[in-house]
Amino acid sequence: MPSGSRVFLQNRALGYVSNHIPLVVRYIQRRKENLIVTCTGKSFHTYGCSHFTLLSVCSKHPSEVTCMGADTYLVYTAADNVIYAWRRGSELSHTYKGHEHPVQILIPFGAHLISIDDSSNLKVWDIKAESLYLELSFDNKVFDITTAVHPSTYINKILLGSQQGSLQLWNIRTSKLVYTFRGWKSAITALEQAPAIDVVGIGLANGQIKLHNLKYDETVIEFSQDWGLVTSISFRTDGHPIMATGSLSGQVVLWNLEERKVVSQLHAHSGAVSGLKCLPNEPLMVTSSADNSVKLWIFDMPDGGARLLRIRDGHNAPPSRIKFHGSNGDNILSAGSDSSLRIFSTKTETFNKSLGRASYNRKISKTKSAASDPLKMPPIVNFTSEVTREKEWDNIAALHRGLSVVTTWSYDKLKMGDLKLVPDRLKKKPNESKNKSSKVTATCLCLTHCGNFVVIGYSSGHVDRFNIQSGIHRATYGTPIAHNGAVRGVTTDSLNQLVITGGSDTFIKFWHFKDTGIPMVSKITVDESVAFFHAHRESAILAVSLEDFSIVVVDIETRNVVRKFMGHTAQLTDAAFSPDSRWLVTSAMDCTIRLWDVPSSQLIDCFEVDAACTSLSFSPTGEFLATTHVDQLGVYLWSNRTLYSHVSLRPLCSTPDVIPKMALPASATDELQASSESDDVFPLDDDEPEFVSPDQLADDLITLSLVANSRWQNLLNIDLVKKRNKPKEPPKAPKAAPFFLPTIPTLGDIQFDLSAIASKEEDGSKILDLGALQSLSRFGKALDTCTDSDYSPAFQLLKGMGPAAIDVEINQLAPEGGGSVTLMLKFMKMIDSTFKSNRDFEIAQAYLGLFLKIHGDTISLQEELKSYIDSLLTSQQGGWENLLNKLQYNLCVVQTLKNM
Repeated sequence: MPSGSRVFLQNRALGYVSNHIPLVVRYIQRRKENLIVTCTGKSFHTYGCSHFTLLSVCSKHPSEVTCMGADTYLVYTAADNVIYAWRRGSELSHTYKGHEHPVQILIPFGAHLISIDDSSNLKVWDIKAESLYLELSFDNKVFDITTAVHPSTYINKILLGSQQGSLQLWNIRTSKLVYTFRGWKSAITALEQAPAIDVVGIGLANGQIKLHNLKYDETVIEFSQDWGLVTSISFRTDGHPIMATGSLSGQVVLWNLEERKVVSQLHAHSGAVSGLKCLPNEPLMVTSSADNSVKLWIFDMPDGGARLLRIRDGHNAPPSRIKFHGSNGDNILSAGSDSSLRIFSTKTETFNKSLGRASYNRKISKTKSAASDPLKMPPIVNFTSEVTREKEWDNIAALHRGLSVVTTWSYDKLKMGDLKLVPDRLKKKPNESKNKSSKVTATCLCLTHCGNFVVIGYSSGHVDRFNIQSGIHRATYGTPIAHNGAVRGVTTDSLNQLVITGGSDTFIKFWHFKDTGIPMVSKITVDESVAFFHAHRESAILAVSLEDFSIVVVDIETRNVVRKFMGHTAQLTDAAFSPDSRWLVTSAMDCTIRLWDVPSSQLIDCFEVDAACTSLSFSPTGEFLATTHVDQLGVYLWSNRTLYSHVSLRPLCSTPDVIPKMALPASATDELQASSESDDVFPLDDDEPEFVSPDQLADDLITLSLVANSRWQNLLNIDLVKKRNKPKEPPKAPKAAPFFLPTIPTLGDIQFDLSAIASKEEDGSKILDLGALQSLSRFGKALDTCTDSDYSPAFQLLKGMGPAAIDVEINQLAPEGGGSVTLMLKFMKMIDSTFKSNRDFEIAQAYLGLFLKIHGDTISLQEELKSYIDSLLTSQQGGWENLLNKLQYNLCVVQTLKNM
């Protein structure tokens, strides 16, 4: 088994904006802009204030980030007991190790960095040298540090707040305690330098805010907020005496320090306000929260209050259902447990949009916050969408947990529709105090391909059809119910001819779409109750999940079960087909995601994730697989490896002993890191042996050589080629000819003929060597030494020559060229042997043609050569007739298929 998925590679996570770690703000002089840094778990995001554009995402930390800090040059983060310094928001510049406990506070202090861990151990680091400058230890029972701040103009001083309520002013240069403030018998939760010198804003756990003068140890102003613990404090520095404080309930209170009263109150977040900063010398304030949102507020209200200027947010509760929308795969529709419907872009987070929260009355809900809205509908558990008619009317229908009402939404208008789809039998009558059908809920739904109708199944067994434009009830399937039990799945074909329903009664039924008065067309009985449907309309196939953890594939045209997949050990949560319907991806509560090959009915990929997958969707282009998981706020993208590399998809056992485990994708988009780690962390199981084509597929088949056509096509016309290439004027000898070594004609590198030099170096001999009088070439010598059983050495030597060299070699085979009749006979036997082996068919024909053209007269005069011609003719005609018969057979088959 591979150490990761064969097909899918981690890409990135979408929808993460902020968590409980306070944001930090840094001003970049070169950009003339304030940058906002928010934590998203194991990484942090950097946004520009001008347009709230995501500028960078840092690489993934080994563990959750516990705190952050920033100055003009670097961003500092702490993960567990290690501190990291990042340049440009994504480049790791420094690492500081030395803490034995998780770090909870980071304060940049000029050329130094102050860090405090949860055991109240304070360390001062030299930023560039990465060395420890100073260390102070405190006893948590006496002074448990909760927050710290550097008072302005207090050189080398730092003010520490404690859980016990007291404060201490330390000189970190001399390691001496300067002063101790007794406090107010309540834990210090926030410290912030005020615009006035010597004054610090102090937030307490009991909700009190103190503006304390450090020089005289006197409280200047006292406030108390009704929302409890003060999570953060910030001051406007643009000339207005305004202080902002955050609370656990998400409220931000604006205080006028001159008039000592509340100016305004903002319900900024649905969770605790973790980060609160007023931008320097600007009428802007930025807030963050664990509700996964960052908001920018501007102070331009007549009463001195602030209004929302920009927002970047995601789901504040785990998404329950996702689906790719459109044909290009750029957008993902996501329904969350926070009753909201959102659009996430796979290209850039700038295109992320929100369709709002589901509400019984949208107009009233606009004046309410997300947490206090009494008209907010229950979470969306399923939805359906179509791109057809999305400009004309609503094209999304959603069902809610525990409700019989189905809501409509508009993708084009980015809002919830005005229609509430509910049949008359489930509407509450005026005279009834309690509806008998109040326990009936909508369990499944489907939007037709034309975008006009919504088919809804209910827990009572009813199936109804509504017009999504007008909300009018159009039809009911069944007499009076479609199933004896809850309807678990419903879908239609692409032409609106059939409605397919599945229920807990183990039946899959087919109904006429229009003729509702006609009984069902047919039905299929499955082994267990139906859990859900997922259809691929283009291929007319339907995936049906059953309660025995198996999934069957139904052919809608033939209305038969054609495939069955088993292997999951827990309840299935979702399924999706690939765009070409060859793959089926399934997920279950056993934390596994499995990939099935539909044509072969085999498992081809399987991997396990940290949290069970609750929903998944394949992009229309096949580029991404999107997933959501239990207790996770993001939408996770997985890249399809098969689009850009070869992947061996051999079948796996349906119940593998070892299932590879993969971590969920991170928010980081560092392509360099992803590409460098992908082969190491998740190596491909590509141990399939590379196919090597044999020299000859079969002995009875004609095999062509791999020699280029230019080496043999012009052999019969070599005289014309030489004549055409002949220079117009004879070459002129140079005045001082340089020294040249004779060369041997080859197709590769130049080889010098050193035989003459070597003969001179040898000792002279008086004995006459008759063999030296022979003038055979290299090919002639090789051919002369060949036996009748093997002519391959000579033939391979001839294959390596060019057309001119081949012409010379064949000319020299005759006695007048230095050869002999025996050598010519051997050449004919070599060609005959090649014909009988069915190899190198085309060049053997070319060599034979040139041989007969040159030596035809000699062959007619030599009886030995003339008698062998008949045998050579038989071999040549046999090979050609074999090839011709196969070509004619193929032509006949092709012509027959064309006429069918």
